[in-house]
Amino acid sequence: MSGPAHARQIVSEAVRARVFPAAAVDVGTSRDSLWSEAFGTLTFDAEAAPAMRETLFDLASLTKVIATVSVAMDLVTRGAMRLDEPVRAFFPEWVGRGREATTVADLLEHAAGLPARLVDAPPSGRREFEHEICAIALEYEPRTGSLYSDLDFILLGFLLAARGGATLAAQFDAIAGALGAGPLPFAPEPPLRRLAAPTLPLSEDPRRGRLLAGEVHDSYASALGGVAGHAGLFGTAGAVGAFARVVLRALRNPAGAAGAAEASRDASTRWPAHLVARFAARSCVPGSSRALGWDTMLPTSSCGTRMSATAIGHTGFTGTSLWIDPERDRYFVLLANRVCSGGTLAQMRQVRRAFHDAAAAI
Repeated sequence: MSGPAHARQIVSEAVRARVFPAAAVDVGTSRDSLWSEAFGTLTFDAEAAPAMRETLFDLASLTKVIATVSVAMDLVTRGAMRLDEPVRAFFPEWVGRGREATTVADLLEHAAGLPARLVDAPPSGRREFEHEICAIALEYEPRTGSLYSDLDFILLGFLLAARGGATLAAQFDAIAGALGAGPLPFAPEPPLRRLAAPTLPLSEDPRRGRLLAGEVHDSYASALGGVAGHAGLFGTAGAVGAFARVVLRALRNPAGAAGAAEASRDASTRWPAHLVARFAARSCVPGSSRALGWDTMLPTSSCGTRMSATAIGHTGFTGTSLWIDPERDRYFVLLANRVCSGGTLAQMRQVRRAFHDAAAAI
């Protein structure tokens, strides 16, 4: 069975097994999309509308690598921020044993010592989040390990907004527009919301009991008005694929070998290739598979077993994933709304691994 046919079968079977009601995929190279398709219906209801290529998905933690990393690279490129700047330069409350030397890069690498989430329910706004995160006890000495944490990226969202002089959403909107990546909005406006694949809040979410359509699933991002450094972005599979092509071109062309004329037309030159490569390089933190925002290839990764050692990617709680393999000149987008009466995280992980192993043949 060919790559697309096998991968198509895996996603279709996952819909039938009720792992998720809707999905969309986009697989391609640094220049073109090779395969894009939508699967299922927006919910499991009998009368639900079919998913389309135009369906907007809650990207969840893909926000970290698409929006937050992009804005961080923009600020570094402009000289408005350094990766080695101390976190305490941005947040006066970031004080205490172990915190003094923590840098922006440590937050990006999930190596700042912060726990995954707050102990209590989400605060009611930005100032409260900042205080709670800066005051919470560290789980470990910074840079002695790595713990995946939404708190790292919530702080980063605040930091980037302050240093960039505009909201995270406004800064990323400008980037997405310049890259020609298509619809990748925070807090979609009503016309786009009608195209969104719905999700259902978790049991501890005060919004439980109602369908969220175009409204962010993550309760922390919701408390922050739908715009946060860790979650809140929406997008189509095609738009995520267009973003992936920009990153892929930069990683495959570090010396600008395309020539000045072609490079001047290539949106990936927004960021120096060496900076994109720096963000894609695996951390030297002991035991960490993280890069700056990105995760990297391990045999146990969500991307399966067939990608090269240089592959980078990320997943999202709602059922989303993006993996980029510069050595093989491929990217792989799988978006789904698992959190709409769908399956478990373990089932989603199995589908992802099988999908990527099959799609690797494309």
